[in-house]
Amino acid sequence: MTPGGLDAGPGIRAPEGLDEGRGISTPGVRERSREAGWARPAVGGRERLARAALTRVLEPGDERGGRWLREVGAAELMRRIVDRDGTAEQLRGMTPKRLAGYRLRAEALDPERDLASVAAVGGRFVCPGDREWPSQLDDLGDSRPTGLWVRGRPDLRLWALRSVAVVGARACTPYGAHMAASLGAGLAELGWVVVSGAAFGVDGAAHRGALSAGGATMAVLACGVDVAYPRGHAELIGRVAEQGLVIGELPPADHPTRSRFILRNRVIAALTRGTVVVEAEYRSGSLVTARSAQRLGRFTMGVPGPATSGLSAGVHELLRGEGVLVTDAAEVAELVGEIGDLAPARRGPVLPRDLLDAASARVLDALPCHGSVSGRDIARTAGTSADEALGRLYELHSLGFVERAGEGWQLTPRPTRMGGPRRGGP
Repeated sequence: MTPGGLDAGPGIRAPEGLDEGRGISTPGVRERSREAGWARPAVGGRERLARAALTRVLEPGDERGGRWLREVGAAELMRRIVDRDGTAEQLRGMTPKRLAGYRLRAEALDPERDLASVAAVGGRFVCPGDREWPSQLDDLGDSRPTGLWVRGRPDLRLWALRSVAVVGARACTPYGAHMAASLGAGLAELGWVVVSGAAFGVDGAAHRGALSAGGATMAVLACGVDVAYPRGHAELIGRVAEQGLVIGELPPADHPTRSRFILRNRVIAALTRGTVVVEAEYRSGSLVTARSAQRLGRFTMGVPGPATSGLSAGVHELLRGEGVLVTDAAEVAELVGEIGDLAPARRGPVLPRDLLDAASARVLDALPCHGSVSGRDIARTAGTSADEALGRLYELHSLGFVERAGEGWQLTPRPTRMGGPRRGGP
């Protein structure tokens, strides 16, 4: 029997520090006021160590584990897993096969070593109840992270308050890389934190864009925060950790798997105000992020590409649904930002004839493209008097639109390609 009452079964060692008795929280949770929320019990030393240990026992997004955490608390759940007194079997949904897998993972637990490892690379462990915990992750319900391993100096909660995800294809085109980098830099210049997954392609371009602008960026990994994956992005991930934040659900030195990449995407979607997809095929993890964002009530945006590009097919399908088309950072900020964060009005160039009043425009339109015509004929076509037409014609002459041609009027010839405007008249 361990000092705090956690009886480890044969071959299973209770995680060190779980029974220190410092700040033990009462099992159970209290209801939050908002419908999509989650209770946030106070977290103490014992509960924190238990949650750190559970990141090695439970897979990310394990809803059964999340329900057990909500019902009995982390320390009690860990005790039931390592103890063989039959209480673990009483948990709703616990099967012998699942429990055997949990206990196999629990054999080598050492949460204090994990906490020391992440501290050695300038990191920490943040769990629900901490001041730094981003409460928007509670919208994930029972699939919310057990805790987050964080590497970097900034405050995770404060940075997440004003963040946007930029995700997309790994094998992106030069167009996709350009748009991702442009969005990353533009959002950073507007004061937004750019969040992505540090993968090749769009993710890396978005991070680099934000870094190039001297802005803030966060990388959400599907492995330990001390693991550089992909290896080709070791330098990039190091720069993100120096200037921003690298976060993940998995403990130090843990490796990524295909399913963990997919489950990582729900954290990106929940953490940010909105998700922008830049290039994605029909079967794309980026679309998983976008759909998660939609389910959570977040903004979902897409950058259009060529209609013939398979890498943009998934984005276009997203835009045919509830996704919003965006082309630059200002349009993203207008959607996810506060009232007044408006993108500049989009319009073509203002031509000189656009500035004419309605009567002058009618007189100008009455002149044929070729040849000259008398003032009376112009008045008849414009639907005005001869005197009115003559007055408008002299105004248009002074502005360079028309010129005299004997007894009639004609349009001023357009400038030639090699020279300036050709002007004529009396």
